[in-house]
Amino acid sequence: MSAIYIKKAEKQHLPQMMAIIEDAKTLLKKDGSSQWQDGYPDQTALQMDIDKGDCYLLMVDDEIAGTATLVAGEDPNYAVIYEGEWQEASLPYAAIHRIAISGKFRGLQLGKLFFSNLISLAYAKGIEHIRIDTHEINQRMQKLVLSFGFTYRGIIYVSAGIEGKRKAYELNLTDIKI
Repeated sequence: MSAIYIKKAEKQHLPQMMAIIEDAKTLLKKDGSSQWQDGYPDQTALQMDIDKGDCYLLMVDDEIAGTATLVAGEDPNYAVIYEGEWQEASLPYAAIHRIAISGKFRGLQLGKLFFSNLISLAYAKGIEHIRIDTHEINQRMQKLVLSFGFTYRGIIYVSAGIEGKRKAYELNLTDIKI
């Protein structure tokens, strides 16, 4: 059995992270999605995530299997939501962004493990509300977020026009009864 865990990304990880992002862009394009087809996310965006301490790696033994960003605090893209509303608009939240799994590890359900770790990390930091968005064509991500109990909340825009339109989801851990 492999050791599977998350750790903070560092500058020296950028080449492997970019290879994973490029692989994900190819997969999205193959699926017919325009998400990530305009050059974003690029090395500059990932470097900023690393500099802020928000970027994490999914590790399988000593190999990078995935990359994601977990940002605590206000996200300007989530300030306005259309055709719906946030359940807990005034409470602190974290957002999961730029998540990708290496093609080498695709099909091993590591996306689920990565999500679980990111949610646990947010919870350990005292954040009980998590948001995420994805392109309406990105069925893989929609299936994953729904499997974790996220609720569809409406439409947000990450940029102007139809290409910036995203489906927005929210998970409220305070709603989960034990």
